[in-house]
Order: sequence, then C-alpha cells, then structure tokens
Amino acid sequence: MTGLVQIIAVAVSAGLLITVIALVREERLREEYAFAWIVGSLVLLALAIWRNSLDLAAKWLGIYYPPALLLLAVILAVFVVSLYFSVVISRQRQQIEHLVEEVALLDAEVRGARGSSRGGRDQAP
Repeated sequence: MTGLVQIIAVAVSAGLLITVIALVREERLREEYAFAWIVGSLVLLALAIWRNSLDLAAKWLGIYYPPALLLLAVILAVFVVSLYFSVVISRQRQQIEHLVEEVALLDAEVRGARGSSRGGRDQAP
C-alpha cells in the first residue's frame, strides 16, 4: 500500500511541475513567480522519491515528529511568499499612483492647450 502512495505522490508532484512549466511556456505565468512554484514542486518531488529525507532532516534538527518539520517548512514558505507578494503589491501601488499623477498632468496640459487654441471662448469640450 505504501508503494501505491509513493507512486501517487510522485505523479502528483511531477504533474505540478509539468503544469507550472506549461503555464510559463504559454506566458500565463511569469518567470519571476514561477520560480517559487518550480522550487516547491521539485522539493515535493524529492520528498516523494526519497521518502526517508524528511525523517533524516527531522532527526538532524532534533525534531521528534517528522511531519512537524514539514508543517514548519510550509508555514515558513507561506510567510516568505506573503512577504514577497506584499513587496510586489507595494511596488505596483507606487507605480499606479505615479501613473495617475502623470495622467492628471497630461490631462491638465491638454485642457490648457485646448483653451488657448480656442482663444478663451466658452465651448463644450
């Protein structure tokens, strides 16, 4: 029964890796975001193939319950990814604010140019 579980785990991990690569090739996922997914799927694939790696890592770190190490790693990964996306969102917000300011300035310029070309006449834009 454990052999079947290992085969399913390898198949799911390999399927995730193939899906991420396909999304990158179709340009539906950018490379900068795909890197984390590729690393994660390779780690899952390695854990699925080499089943004792989690036990050895837990023993080396002095953790008595190996699944606790896996949970700790997942929580750490979620925190790192959340921090990364917070930085990306902050950068994009700054870019949006800058673009809004530029559009407002360009709009004022266009309105001023229209007003001066009409000679100050009151006409609807």
